[in-house]
Amino acid sequence: MNSLPPLATADAAVLATPMPAAGLARWAAHARAVAADCSRLTRPRIALMVLATVVTAFWVTGGGRDDAVHLVGLLVGTALVAASSSIANQILERDTDRLMPRTARRPLVTGGLSVPAAWLLTAATCAAGAVIATASAGWPAAAAAFATWLLYVGVYTPMKRWSPLNTAVGAVAGALPVAIGWLAADGPARLAAGDAASALTAAALGTVLYLWQFPHFMAIAWLYRGQYAAAGLRMLTVDDPSGLRAAGQSLAAALAMVPVSLVLAVPSGSIRLFLAAAVASIVYGGAAVRFAVRRDDASARTLLLVSLGSLLALLTATVLFGQPRLPLP
Repeated sequence: MNSLPPLATADAAVLATPMPAAGLARWAAHARAVAADCSRLTRPRIALMVLATVVTAFWVTGGGRDDAVHLVGLLVGTALVAASSSIANQILERDTDRLMPRTARRPLVTGGLSVPAAWLLTAATCAAGAVIATASAGWPAAAAAFATWLLYVGVYTPMKRWSPLNTAVGAVAGALPVAIGWLAADGPARLAAGDAASALTAAALGTVLYLWQFPHFMAIAWLYRGQYAAAGLRMLTVDDPSGLRAAGQSLAAALAMVPVSLVLAVPSGSIRLFLAAAVASIVYGGAAVRFAVRRDDASARTLLLVSLGSLLALLTATVLFGQPRLPLP
């Protein structure tokens, strides 16, 4: 029997070799799709902001390097609870999510994850997070994390359908991570022992976080007002398309942030924190003024970007320079 000519043999070899490579490519594409779905489901950027807030509150309350192991455990537990709240939010909002391009690729909308599986994942991550947070930092910190979950999922999420006041409720949930860090660092015991300075710093930080969210979320609500309206969500920019009320709330909160941010520097007596807080809050206020005057997409995008930069600057400066040094009566 004649053997195959050299060219035919080479062709057969070429046809045989791509299969493992093709399988690897399919596996890599599937892995990327799964990672993208996990990211959309858990929204790690929001979780990162929550964790940064917890770390800052923990540090200024007096948590030191000796508490690093407990802090890591607390962050893992808090991250799991935050992921759980994000999944639960998407379960409840899956019908409105499919009506908005910005959320239409979430796995509960595309069918990448079933509702029963999502509820199971919600319960598992919440329970695991609560257990880890309790073991690492005590039940008061874990209770604060669960209270944040309840407020975000049980009140803020359904409230978006029937009242523009949802932002005020969501802002409370966004500020509660300060309480998680404060409780984890034994804030109540320190306050009872006479440490009013760290309590003042934590209170100022929580107030800053609450006020910060109004301009931030009003900018988002303006940019996506058409999508929110199509989905039937009662954002302030939907109820008032002129943007006057959203601009007013943004401006009032940003201006109120200026003196509150300066209070952050009082217990530490740090000039560097005072200057950083002044610059960050004044720049934020300037962006809010610009949005209030112009009320267009460009000014809203600027406000959104400045909001992220100002918060990062404030948290970083507070960690670096804000540990209380001045005793307060």
